Amino acid sequence: MSEKVAAALSVRQATAADASPMGAILNPIIAAGGTTAIERHLNDAEIAEWFITGEHCLACSVAEDDTGRMLGFQALVHQAELPEHWADIATFACSPPRPSGVGVALFEATLQQAADAGIRCINATIRADNVNGLAYYTRLGFETYDVSPGVPLKNGTPVDRLHKRFLLQP
Repeated sequence: MSEKVAAALSVRQATAADASPMGAILNPIIAAGGTTAIERHLNDAEIAEWFITGEHCLACSVAEDDTGRMLGFQALVHQAELPEHWADIATFACSPPRPSGVGVALFEATLQQAADAGIRCINATIRADNVNGLAYYTRLGFETYDVSPGVPLKNGTPVDRLHKRFLLQP
């Protein structure tokens, strides 16, 4: 049975209270495997720390339909290994059927948040076997600039990581 997605879509800044519905999106993706580099279930406190409230967190937006159901979220964080004025992006949407337009709406909000934070480049690190993730970031205008070959999963399977960047206008 196909689920009809409500036409209205809104994007807002995430709060710590959003950790549980974010987990309801993220943890099934982790359990399914094959797309995210995160390989273990995250509890609400970890989700808040990783994406919303941690010192490294720059911004996190959630997309909701007109009933208030969370459809996806996107976080922008600064990792110590990144150059100054760079940030990592992470995007997660609810399980199929994936609502149309969620990723684009989230990225529009993230672009503004990145500019406000003085970010000049957004980095997306994507597993090479994540076909949908690679296509999504490519459609947004991210370009591959590096590859980390054979990064082992928990089970030892090597999977390349592609590093894609989106340059913001100065």
